[in-house]
Amino acid sequence: MELLRFATAGSVDDGKSTLIGRLLYDSKQIFEDTMDALEHTSRLRGEEEVNLALLTDGLRAEREQGITIDVAYRYFATPKRKFIIADTPGHIQYTRNMITGASTANLALILIDARNGILEQSRRHAFLASLLGVPHLVLCVNKMDLVDYDQAVFERIKSEFRDFATKLDVHDLAFIPVSALRGDNVVDRSDNTPWYEGTSLLHHLEEVHIGSDRNLIDCRFAVQYVIRPRDDRFHDYRGYAGQVQSGTYKPGDEVVVLPSGFTSTIAAIDTADGPVEEAIPPMSVTIRLTDDIDVSRGDMICRVHNRPQVGQDVDAMLCWFSERGSLTPGAKYAIKHTSNWARALVKDLQYRLDVNTLHRDETATSLSLNEIGRVTLRTTKPILFDEYRRNRETGSFILVDEASNDTVAAGMIV
Repeated sequence: MELLRFATAGSVDDGKSTLIGRLLYDSKQIFEDTMDALEHTSRLRGEEEVNLALLTDGLRAEREQGITIDVAYRYFATPKRKFIIADTPGHIQYTRNMITGASTANLALILIDARNGILEQSRRHAFLASLLGVPHLVLCVNKMDLVDYDQAVFERIKSEFRDFATKLDVHDLAFIPVSALRGDNVVDRSDNTPWYEGTSLLHHLEEVHIGSDRNLIDCRFAVQYVIRPRDDRFHDYRGYAGQVQSGTYKPGDEVVVLPSGFTSTIAAIDTADGPVEEAIPPMSVTIRLTDDIDVSRGDMICRVHNRPQVGQDVDAMLCWFSERGSLTPGAKYAIKHTSNWARALVKDLQYRLDVNTLHRDETATSLSLNEIGRVTLRTTKPILFDEYRRNRETGSFILVDEASNDTVAAGMIV
């Protein structure tokens, strides 16, 4: 079955957690004991109805404040597709959490309160989803029950957001009027919106085409581990384990190992369930080659005539995560790119981006918590990369403070 990863996004109190709870409840994905616990907790909180937001808001601070702080992941499946949900926070101070949750998503659900319309944080999250290369966006106009399911309200928000989306790199955009509290258009079509001719949210999630989202052209396989069993029965076994980032690999394919440049042929592709005749992303496999060449962690197995860029100077969009300090030119960090580690120097901060107005501040001298800017990095050794928009796996990296071991930034190579 095909797997769809999607993330919620939007402003504070737009109903993201409630929508996820309603989606799981109406699709019969909640066990009886979990439902009993939700009912008990809701009664203790003095609430008349079951608060479905409690399914994802599990932290004590989240339940006390009625907000989402950390990213909560939920898993469910229908007969048509498997899903991984990332329920991300809406507060501006938790922008880094939203980026974490959306970084691997195929689809982003942007929620908007029908009473309030499009807010600053709604635009912020839509832009971040576009920046992260999320291929599909669904705008859910929530709380339609509080505006009497007025079509004019929905059409006004739809038109306003469509105008804003023209500034973004969005290829697939859908609009759905919903009520997360009442369940309108979440799992089933609602009789309260006879003017809406589209599908329910669940139907859209089941049918949205994601097969072409993967890069099946550029073969990229970053080696994570070299397997050499010590058992005498497998003394001649030498395999290179990792995850297929992009492209397709088959036994008999001619490949090149970078950065050494040695070429060989794939002898076999092994998995935990046995050999396979083809490996595609995001499969975790072990590749065996016909030649005994020096391959180690951080090396990349590619096609001979389709290689990534190699360099020590990279331009990237960077989101700063750290509360302890800010990013300034001249700072040094460890960089993790695919399975490779190196050290990196921040050569230049080209500009800081205002994600609300998309204005570039070229006079900026630093990046603080949750701020985004374009930087130039110099690494201590060449890295093998593609542009982020072409390949999200080989075009992304993180920066780590070596003193505290904190992940201080996430970057997308441009």
